[in-house]
Amino acid sequence: METNILDAVHALTRSRLTVALTGAGISVESGIPPFRGPGSLWEKIDPTEFAHIDAFMKNPARVWEVLMGAMKKVLDTARPNKAHLALAEFERRGLLSAVITQNVDSLHQKAGSQDVIEFHGTFATLVCMACGKATPSEEIGLESLPPLCACGGIYRPDCVFFGENIPMEALGRSREFASQCEAMLVVGTSATVQPAAMMPVLAKQNGATIIEVNPTPTPLTAGVTDIFLKGNAGAVLSRLAEAIPIPARG
Repeated sequence: METNILDAVHALTRSRLTVALTGAGISVESGIPPFRGPGSLWEKIDPTEFAHIDAFMKNPARVWEVLMGAMKKVLDTARPNKAHLALAEFERRGLLSAVITQNVDSLHQKAGSQDVIEFHGTFATLVCMACGKATPSEEIGLESLPPLCACGGIYRPDCVFFGENIPMEALGRSREFASQCEAMLVVGTSATVQPAAMMPVLAKQNGATIIEVNPTPTPLTAGVTDIFLKGNAGAVLSRLAEAIPIPARG
């Protein structure tokens, strides 16, 4: 582990452009359950029944009752953990240019990260499907379901449902960063869900060093990852931040 930390420090300090790709694993320490894997949300709820845009359009009250309401309660109160704070610190020190996240919790922004590409949108904002008004999620109550805008329209999360496309701007900027970066931090994701899964591969094909942070090996580890840092995201990224000399190049 110590050798790998030193290798990661060397890769990050010499990289002229570094980007991070994060997934659900980085937010588990903030009390947000993952969508896939043991103990995940999709083990309890069928995503095709409650997370597909067709299901929402057919019965928004039911989707809010079973899935969205519970998610809102968790995400409204979640706070950044040491992993989010470490990535924000990397950005402040000129070691990280952007974060590409598959998460919808907006914890990177709450931690202080300035350039966050939200691949799947955000649950931090609810949008009226009638008038288009966007409102912070924490300002909308759940006294009645589905929650309604003052105009009478139904609120939906500003995130990507199954059956919807990734925002083109997010996809385009992610591909641009992945093709140009010299190092990529892959944190808390197995990168198996497309098109996000292609970002480490694209970066690798263009000569970037891939630094993976995960508690267990993933499909990336053997064929794509250059430096594997085993452990929980908070502990590993905090250790990595401590190991990088200050002042960093600026």
